[in-house]
Amino acid sequence: MQLEELVGASLSVGSTRKRKAKIEALAQVLSGLSVEEREIGARFLAGDVRQGRIGIGYATVGKTRDVPPSEAAQLSLLDVDGAIAGLLETTGPGSAKRRMEQLRGLLSRATVEEQDFLRRLFIGEVRQGALEGLLVEAVAAAAGVPSALVRRARMLSGDVGAVVLTALEEGEAGLEGYALTPFTPVHPMLAGTADGIEDALDKLTEAFVETKLDGARVQVHRVGDEVRVYSRRLNEVTAAVPEVVEVARRLPAQRLILDGETIALDGEGRPRPFQETMRRYGRRTDVAKMREALPLSTFFFDVLLLDDDDLLEAPAQTRLARLDALVPEAHRVPRIRTDVTEEADSFLADALAAGHEGVMAKSPGAGYEAGHRGKQWLKVKPVHTLDLVVIAAEWGSGRRKGWLSNLHLAARSEDGGLVMLGKTFKGMTDALLEWQTAALLERELRRDDYVVHVRPELVVEIAFDGFQRSPHYPGGWALRFARVVRYRPDKRLEEAATMGDVEGFADGKGGTA
Repeated sequence: MQLEELVGASLSVGSTRKRKAKIEALAQVLSGLSVEEREIGARFLAGDVRQGRIGIGYATVGKTRDVPPSEAAQLSLLDVDGAIAGLLETTGPGSAKRRMEQLRGLLSRATVEEQDFLRRLFIGEVRQGALEGLLVEAVAAAAGVPSALVRRARMLSGDVGAVVLTALEEGEAGLEGYALTPFTPVHPMLAGTADGIEDALDKLTEAFVETKLDGARVQVHRVGDEVRVYSRRLNEVTAAVPEVVEVARRLPAQRLILDGETIALDGEGRPRPFQETMRRYGRRTDVAKMREALPLSTFFFDVLLLDDDDLLEAPAQTRLARLDALVPEAHRVPRIRTDVTEEADSFLADALAAGHEGVMAKSPGAGYEAGHRGKQWLKVKPVHTLDLVVIAAEWGSGRRKGWLSNLHLAARSEDGGLVMLGKTFKGMTDALLEWQTAALLERELRRDDYVVHVRPELVVEIAFDGFQRSPHYPGGWALRFARVVRYRPDKRLEEAATMGDVEGFADGKGGTA
């Protein structure tokens, strides 16, 4: 297959809002891949390459902007794959120069559209709205298998490309082989948002209402005495959190996968600022010293695997009963089960009084939908918040002169792009401004006048009072009274809010027409 065909499908996915058309374009490409092209093409569409990390970053790609494009398409998928393999094989003295020559040579054989795709592929920025739901549907169509089976395999695997390859080469039998396995982390189940306790109970009728801790999400895997801890982004952080390991080893089980939070508490048991908890995650040396200065407490709220029992599809009430029998109360997130608004409101008030950020309301009948943000888990906070992406910032004036201050904020669109919703310079301390300026300058793409445009990598939690219609922003909505709550280094760009989330707020949750 020619690269031109795959890039054309990618472009069509990004240019249409019709879900069916997106799926058909991707399925057509997947169906046209030869046996030797399947892994290459599948991974290109998933946004990576079969060789894994290839050591090409923004700086390297930036040095290729002057490479003139080819007037005619000439590259095949095998050509590109071979060029990537050649880059990895180029080592030793002078290899950086030779690799650059090879990269420029590859790009000189690519058209304008192909150059853009390859540059984004190399730095991990192929975001075409196909990575999850669309690609799942397209793979199912191309392989002639149920989409539910592809979706389940994706849920149980951190490797989208491998799932695509399995579906195309092995069909249903191969996909059925995916199972919940210790030391293969699954994407965490995510929560939607409710406009208060009453709204949450209206949607769920009855709910487990549990304290929403302002800590760091952890997924804990254990087999015998071996324990590994994974972050929200599925990175292994075992060495940084020995307290979590110790708690998991004491539990009366041989095989475990647990979902929970770890959090730094003060002497009175109140949560320390989120950033203090996250300080522990960056440490691989002097962990014992850091542990003494900033100990972590561990609380679990779900169990996915217990010995030989895969509990992913079990209802929450079953999973939580197993959790309660396994984990001591001191290491469980506090919760109640209720259908009474007043009782849930009282629980929320107690959680807020204890310094926590709110509560979670969870349907007793819900299975664990890994990687999915649905309506079975709802977060309730005293103010509206969304996790948005910083796409640019303006230089400050007055006492903020020399700092990047006014943030340009965006949500993700259906086609994988970013839609600006507004700006804010509120909620920033001097320390945050100093950190923010350095972090944004590290990600600078270009600047004009007083605006620095940056790579869309930083996710920031924004509190706001609602939305109002605005002709000034492409999404048609603008944030009202936005202010920074905190940056979320534990979240990926793919976990930021979507325009669907925004429209959900605007349609009756604080929006004003």
